[in-house]
Amino acid sequence: MNFSPIAIALLAPIVGAMLLIFIPKDERRLIRWIAAFSMGIALLLSLAAYFMYDFVKGGFQYTISIPWVKELGITLALGADGLSLPMLLLTNLIGFSAIFASWNIDKRTKEFFILLLLLIAGVMGTFVSLDLFVFFLFYEVVVIPIYIMVIIWGSSKRVTKEYAGMKLTIYLLIGSAFLLVGLVALYLNAYPAGQRTFLMSALAQASFSESFQIYCFALLAFGFGSLLSMFPFHSWSPDGYAGAPTAVSMIHAGVLKKIGGYGLLRIGVLTLPLGAKFWAPVIALLAVGNVAYAGFIALAQKDLKYVVGYSSVSHMGYVLIGLAAMNVIGVNGAVANMFAHGVMSALFFAMIGWVYERTHTRWIPDLGGLGHQMPRVATGMLLAGMAGLGLPGLVSFVPEFTIFIGSFAAYPVLAVLAIAGVVITALYTLRVLANVLFGPRRAEFDDLQDIKGPEMVPLVVLGAVLILAGMFPWYLMDMVNAGVQPIVDTVLAKVSQMTALGGGVK
Repeated sequence: MNFSPIAIALLAPIVGAMLLIFIPKDERRLIRWIAAFSMGIALLLSLAAYFMYDFVKGGFQYTISIPWVKELGITLALGADGLSLPMLLLTNLIGFSAIFASWNIDKRTKEFFILLLLLIAGVMGTFVSLDLFVFFLFYEVVVIPIYIMVIIWGSSKRVTKEYAGMKLTIYLLIGSAFLLVGLVALYLNAYPAGQRTFLMSALAQASFSESFQIYCFALLAFGFGSLLSMFPFHSWSPDGYAGAPTAVSMIHAGVLKKIGGYGLLRIGVLTLPLGAKFWAPVIALLAVGNVAYAGFIALAQKDLKYVVGYSSVSHMGYVLIGLAAMNVIGVNGAVANMFAHGVMSALFFAMIGWVYERTHTRWIPDLGGLGHQMPRVATGMLLAGMAGLGLPGLVSFVPEFTIFIGSFAAYPVLAVLAIAGVVITALYTLRVLANVLFGPRRAEFDDLQDIKGPEMVPLVVLGAVLILAGMFPWYLMDMVNAGVQPIVDTVLAKVSQMTALGGGVK
């Protein structure tokens, strides 16, 4: 078996969680460092896989394929290409930072880090799975740790953490139910009994009738779209953010949502191109609803987490309209923006977590002038806020600009409406930064301590990525294009061929 850095990266947090089972619960310092070491290994291996990727060879690399349930065509198949590797790297950047953003957790520390490592492993597994069954299995693994972590370690002023956890879980399970029906339909209709398989590559080569593609893609679009917070199936997301502990908010906004966009492209669009073409205008229209509606709602929020929560819903509208464009430029921008938004939102939630830990409030009217007492936290919030605005030189600028070019070619009117959302983003972002960080020094906050030591890791790691990926965007865009170009070329060729034949073969 060939050495596969992605397989070892996937195993690292799982092994770390198993080790923590045998550590006494009072050894909090050891528990934290084992979790950090596990995620450090995963991060280093994902970086190695990213920069060792052979662009000349292309396609899936670092692959592993082990027959699992031969009778059903289930294979433990792992691999990564230019679409998977940015998402894998994003997961481990945020996962590593989330460990240190939870450094001061003293309530059931052992259980917290075990669940956090399992959550990260589950998310990681969805991005490197090449088998639909294994993909869905990892997706379901994600749901259980999130629910437990929200109801035990969460906090929220507007709703109870129990309500937030239940609402988040129910929406995820409803989405996964539609998703499961769609995946089973793909499995049963692709090949006759005895030849059936869950391998994504084989399903992508199968022929489906046009009517089947339209109905099946609708199921997948609802399942993946609800996970991506597609309007109007988004209301679970801000409540989930607000009720979750900082680490879960970081992972939820940073990478959990991205499973929706990744799955919609990797499974839905590639396997059901005629269905994707049929529903693309509807998705583009709903994407504008994301951008505008969630943006205006964010303007009215007074809780910091709700502002960033609705901001994330709004930004997912850009991802959706980029995917709906179904051209290389738009889809490139959508995938790159998933990476950019993940880093930005995770940094924002990490800084909000430190503000809440020090001040015991996220209520914007109760804050102000924190830049005097907490300049490092202020730096992190400013970096995240400016990245959210799409400031040139930071990670979001090139992806968003690319989305606008690609979507304008496909939907000029909708693209203009989406671009107008940048103004709304500027309004709520600058409002938050002004009311929380700036203004006169407030004496009641003079005893607050700024972040230091291990607490600095999220700022250093995520802040560096925001700047470096903005200054050297080709390291991200070239990788994304290596994954997106073959998918879009294949989809367009299928659409042209099947349209010429008057629909599907079957």
